[in-house]
Amino acid sequence: MFRPDLSRTELHWKINECFNANVKSEFPFGREFLVFSACLLVCFGVWRWAECILVPANTLAAQSKGIPIGNNSDLYPRWFGARELLLHHRDPYSAEVTRGIQRGFYGRELDPDRLDDPTDQVAFAYPVYVVFLLAPTLEFSFATVQTISAWLLLFGIAASVPAWMYAMGFRTKTALVFAGMVLAISTYPAVLEFHMQNLAALVAILLAFAAAAAARNYLFFSGLLLAFSSIKPQFSALFILCFLLWTTGNWQKRKRLVLSFTATMCALMVAGQIVLPHWIAEFVGAIRAYTSYATDPSILRFVFGPILSRVAGVALCIVVVLVTLRYRACPAGSTNFGWLLAWAASVTVTILPVTVYNQVLLVPPLLALLQPAKSSSLLPRALARGTCICLAWQWITAVILAICSLFISPAQLLFLAKVPVWTLIALPPLTLLAIAASTISLRFATPVQ
Repeated sequence: MFRPDLSRTELHWKINECFNANVKSEFPFGREFLVFSACLLVCFGVWRWAECILVPANTLAAQSKGIPIGNNSDLYPRWFGARELLLHHRDPYSAEVTRGIQRGFYGRELDPDRLDDPTDQVAFAYPVYVVFLLAPTLEFSFATVQTISAWLLLFGIAASVPAWMYAMGFRTKTALVFAGMVLAISTYPAVLEFHMQNLAALVAILLAFAAAAAARNYLFFSGLLLAFSSIKPQFSALFILCFLLWTTGNWQKRKRLVLSFTATMCALMVAGQIVLPHWIAEFVGAIRAYTSYATDPSILRFVFGPILSRVAGVALCIVVVLVTLRYRACPAGSTNFGWLLAWAASVTVTILPVTVYNQVLLVPPLLALLQPAKSSSLLPRALARGTCICLAWQWITAVILAICSLFISPAQLLFLAKVPVWTLIALPPLTLLAIAASTISLRFATPVQ
């Protein structure tokens, strides 16, 4: 009961207090609950757009161009090569196995006399020890392996978000962590990974948990995961270099990571040599062949051309090394350690070919940009907002298309299928520029944590 002698201001305050108390009791999660609900809506929109509009549009485009369609799984070349090596003792790098891979991936062998055939040979272009990761799946049909791996990779992408957060010292409420996990699987790279099962997602997951293990001081486990992440060396090389340099900041406590990584790598190399002698030379040859038929250039090549792009790539790698040396004394799980991971991820995605599934590695730099700003400089804030706009574009347009598809036949929306992915090519360079501008703004003046 309100007392009759209360002033109007006091009465207003009491009413607001009661209203806020009722709201808190009805919505225990408050604003975080609303954010999580909005993320679920985005997730529904992205996946409805992908399944009802994008996939049919891509299939129709491939059929109209006469592009052969098989299982279309990036996992298949690795799985088929592992099966042929471990079960039938055939060289996975051989031309015969490559033709077998093409029959599954494309539905038929590629014909060099057909100008409209794809240029990608889908050969086995991985280190041979990737077969040890795939060995438990070889007794199953590939259709079963494909379905299970698609869901496991999607779950792993979501689980990598709290792992990256923990490694970077990013602390927030539980509801917001789940919101971040939902958003991570509501991106086009996650959709692409679900449908194509590229091992980029697996390597990103291994790197996330290696970083989290280091933050937890499980350095032996961290080194083990880093070694297995080398199954896609161009994807994990900068991270591995950063971790090895980071151990020099406190060698006595961190040397277990180096010892574990070295021992695991030696074991993988020797085991690979046992199952396939001289595999290293064949792997190098497969990589050279891959660069001749792979058609996707990097963002740097788009901007600077073939020669200057290499110079720019080397310069960016040197910057990552300098940042790592600056922060090598900081503990894993700190904000400064997060900047180290952000630099490694953003540079890796920028110098790699513009294949969209590589963008699953952009979680660390995006988390770094979401950290409370320590600088009010205009440029870092503008670039960070530009990065957010690129992300928001795919979510907003996908949700709009998904809502439209509830009232309009999805077939009538196929010509708009690519709209949500228009900004994806700008995301890696914008993210890198935002990270660079934030780092320069801070001028490395923040005390090492």
